[in-house]
Amino acid sequence: MSSPESDIMEEYVETVKERKVEEKLKDVNLDKWLPITSSRTAKWYYSAFHNVTAMVGAGVLGLPFAMSQLGWGPGVVVIVSSFGITLYTLWQMVEMHEMVPGKRFDRYHELGQHAFGDKLGLWIIVPQQLIVDVSTDIVYMVTGGQSLKKFHDLVCNGHCKDIRLTYFIMIFGSVHFLLAQMPNFNSISGVSAAAAVMSICYSMVAFFASVLKGHPVGAAAVDYGLRATSTAGQVFGVLNALGAVAFAFAGHNVVLEIQATIPSTPEQPSKKPMWRGVVVAYTIVALCYFTVAFGGYYAFGSSVNPNVLITLDKPRWLIAAANLMVVIHVIGSYQVYAMPVYDMMETVLVKKLKFAPGLPLRITARSAYVALTMFTGMTFPFFDGLLGFFGGFAFAPTTYFIPCIIWLMLRKPARYSATWFINWVFIVIGVLLTLLTPIGGLRQIILDAKTFKFYS
Repeated sequence: MSSPESDIMEEYVETVKERKVEEKLKDVNLDKWLPITSSRTAKWYYSAFHNVTAMVGAGVLGLPFAMSQLGWGPGVVVIVSSFGITLYTLWQMVEMHEMVPGKRFDRYHELGQHAFGDKLGLWIIVPQQLIVDVSTDIVYMVTGGQSLKKFHDLVCNGHCKDIRLTYFIMIFGSVHFLLAQMPNFNSISGVSAAAAVMSICYSMVAFFASVLKGHPVGAAAVDYGLRATSTAGQVFGVLNALGAVAFAFAGHNVVLEIQATIPSTPEQPSKKPMWRGVVVAYTIVALCYFTVAFGGYYAFGSSVNPNVLITLDKPRWLIAAANLMVVIHVIGSYQVYAMPVYDMMETVLVKKLKFAPGLPLRITARSAYVALTMFTGMTFPFFDGLLGFFGGFAFAPTTYFIPCIIWLMLRKPARYSATWFINWVFIVIGVLLTLLTPIGGLRQIILDAKTFKFYS
């Protein structure tokens, strides 16, 4: 005969098992609703244009300005080195997506939790990823508004009433209240593909228009000296430029989330089509970044604007079209970076605050996010300073050295081996970027703020 105590214990164990099964079923059902895991039917070329859309954006237009703060030699070294480092760390993340048999790390913080522990992993990754995704969307609000205004001014050619930048940011932001309701990554694949094509187009326009406009016969020689004249200005300019370059190469925050949309089996793991898409994407990134950065600086030298398209005025119709291409591109880029934020918000609202998953929750939460980024962009439209500040503060860790740290912890390469040395060199570079570059960006924001009028 069993005792009453043993019967009670058996009932308790059964109850715990049932609750665990119920919780697991709830998690499975929630995963089918959340934007990152609700659809796993993506093709390799989805990875290509999602990565192009995430990488090539506001950052590429600021690279000639970064070159003007670094000069030819250091500028070329920094941009080419960043290309190589970020391609390597992106490869690491693709490889680690399914490093545990039978498990997929669908989100950056899930990989971080596996490496650092459940609580510490969340605290290390989630704040950084949120800063990256939200700040990028704020910068894209500003970029979209600026490009719309430039398009308006070029088309009107002085015959229309001047409209504040604030209103153009509002016009750009209004599109996202609708697009934000798209349920997952695969549902925005058409928008992302159009954005990727536009990025190539406006990059080529910026390159060819810059080269053709530069060095006209009879004009003064282009000045390739450092932009700032004082020693302090040059130092802060270098720091800001490094942050802008870090911003330009920071697409890693959505890599695992993009890979999560690709189907995977033991025979055909997702890393194969994902890497194929990444190689195509980085080829396009090289084409866009190197041509715009070096061509824009070659044409204008130290006089180039923070956004190279703003520097160009002729041919009027072509530059107007290029600015419209930028608008279309950053519409797609905004949604790519917003998708992980939607995923986090909806997870917390359903799991922690016990809201019922559904369309009303999605509309409310995502519309609130769009409104927040739009209002912040309207209030602080300091394009060049924002690139430098956020590029160093948050983009450098998640792109340049956190993947290397996780790789060393999980893959454990032999000490003093080539892989071990490479990862430690990249960690040191990334930490230095994180510590130093926000200083230059913050200084640029302060300088811009001196002459700026809110909502002008």
